[in-house]
Amino acid sequence: MPSTITSALQDFINAITSLAAGLVNSVLAVFAALWSLGVDIFTTLVQLAQSVIKFGIDLCQGVVGFIAANFVAIAVIGVAYYFYTNRQNQGRMKRT
Repeated sequence: MPSTITSALQDFINAITSLAAGLVNSVLAVFAALWSLGVDIFTTLVQLAQSVIKFGIDLCQGVVGFIAANFVAIAVIGVAYYFYTNRQNQGRMKRT
């Protein structure tokens, strides 16, 4: 009879240990998945930046590209100036 109680207790301890190991493995798998997601997002952002830079360089090649790039630069500066002045004017209206 003592061997039956001992084996039952040993099986119970093995089950608890297995449960704890499974829980730890699950938590580690979640952290590994989050790390992998972060690495993939970073890699994608770097590739996007490379593509944008390559697009800009390809756009500026040749005379037509140079002229188009100047128009784009002027448009970007104009839009930035528009938003900057609107933001400044809103600040003045709030003060009065």
